[in-house]
Amino acid sequence: MTATDRAVELAVVAARAASDRKAQEIIALDVSEQLVLTDVFLIASGTNERQVTAVVDAVEEAMFAAGATAIRREGKAEGRWVLLDFGDVVVHVQHAEDRVYYALERLWKDCPAIELPEDARGGDGAAAEAEFGGGRGDAAIRLDPRL
Repeated sequence: MTATDRAVELAVVAARAASDRKAQEIIALDVSEQLVLTDVFLIASGTNERQVTAVVDAVEEAMFAAGATAIRREGKAEGRWVLLDFGDVVVHVQHAEDRVYYALERLWKDCPAIELPEDARGGDGAAAEAEFGGGRGDAAIRLDPRL
């Protein structure tokens, strides 16, 4: 069994909303063969807590407009790793540092990727840092001109 057309459609909606808020490295995985609770995991990164929160807000708004409401939301107060459960689609928005540490892509590597349109794949982080401010590493660079 593969992800339903509706699940893929909602994943694209969420990915575009995340990309509009300059989320990085957006990927969608078809987890329908491995899990009975959902069809798609969408994973996106933010450079800092402020951006993670902005991405989550944009995704929730876009999904609501598409007729999907979050069944559960976890982690928004911390802004490090927010999980949004829309039933057929579970969206993970992670701080870039947490994404590297937890490596969900590696954990779910046996699941096929879902091809996202170009405008829903996110960027490399340069635009996000300009809009939302840099992470901890950037602060060190600003404080010490030798770095």
